[in-house]
Amino acid sequence: MNFLGKKVKALGLCSGGLDSILAALVLRDQDIEVQWVTFETPFFSAEKARRTASKNKIPLIVKDITDRYIPMLKNPHCGYGQCLNPCLDCHALMFRIAGEMMPETESDFLFSGEVKGQRPMSQTKSGMRYVEKHSGYDGYILRPLSAKRLPETRMEKEGLVNRELLHGITGRSRKPQIALAESFGVSDYPAPAGGCLLTDKGYARRLQDLFDHQADFTREDLELLKYGRHLRTNEAVKLVVGRNKSDNENIVSCYRPESDVLTQMAVHPGPVGLIPHGAPEEIVHWAASVCAGYSKAPACERTAVKIHMPDGTKTIAVPPIPNEQVQSLMIP
Repeated sequence: MNFLGKKVKALGLCSGGLDSILAALVLRDQDIEVQWVTFETPFFSAEKARRTASKNKIPLIVKDITDRYIPMLKNPHCGYGQCLNPCLDCHALMFRIAGEMMPETESDFLFSGEVKGQRPMSQTKSGMRYVEKHSGYDGYILRPLSAKRLPETRMEKEGLVNRELLHGITGRSRKPQIALAESFGVSDYPAPAGGCLLTDKGYARRLQDLFDHQADFTREDLELLKYGRHLRTNEAVKLVVGRNKSDNENIVSCYRPESDVLTQMAVHPGPVGLIPHGAPEEIVHWAASVCAGYSKAPACERTAVKIHMPDGTKTIAVPPIPNEQVQSLMIP
């Protein structure tokens, strides 16, 4: 119970890190019932949040938001960070979706483990304010770890939360959080680490290439960006070539038999190749030669490559194309 005699419930955004844990524990220490929601897209997963929720015995809702995330990602109101990371609009969207879940979860407000000044773009005072205004739930968002360095919220003014029991942590140092974790008896938590592919330069370049050449794309198109070598042959066609066994397996997992073309070495060890959405026959043969060039096939001999197309499978013999001849086509 809070000091108004009412059982208060709060729904928090959970990344799975220490700050998320502490924000929940600070509120739970006030006898506020907390639960978490975490979001999944091809750019970030819920795996760390799942482990953290299980260890700390906090209920967790996992929600895939890809369909709502992509339109925002293609045209973020506040722009991108160093890569294709729309951090402010990303956080605003997450709070908006969490806010829409408040009635079904019977939550009184939202919270997160954000710390003022910890990140230069999304966790400044102005950045946090932007997120609140654009979430659609202005006045319902609490940051328990930095609350004393931020304006008093509606929940504090109405007595749902005791401001005196919140914290005023700021800056990039982790020492205050580590000390707070020790006070709660928390010692098992993940090290700080980025988990968003949109901050990865290589992935961001591939994603930008996809945006530049396809008006519409599927989840498989986005997943495929994580694996292999990507060669842009022309405005309409791209070839993805595996680098190792793991790449090959993951590329095959993204293969859609009804629309894609998949190449596999028939005799010699080598990579699989995938042409999303298919290609004319001459380009398919070229793709087979490129894959042969990355294989263990003799450099000066034609070698057999199996071609899987929407209308059937066949095996062709092609000459390997040396790697250096296709370097200029590589999406770095």
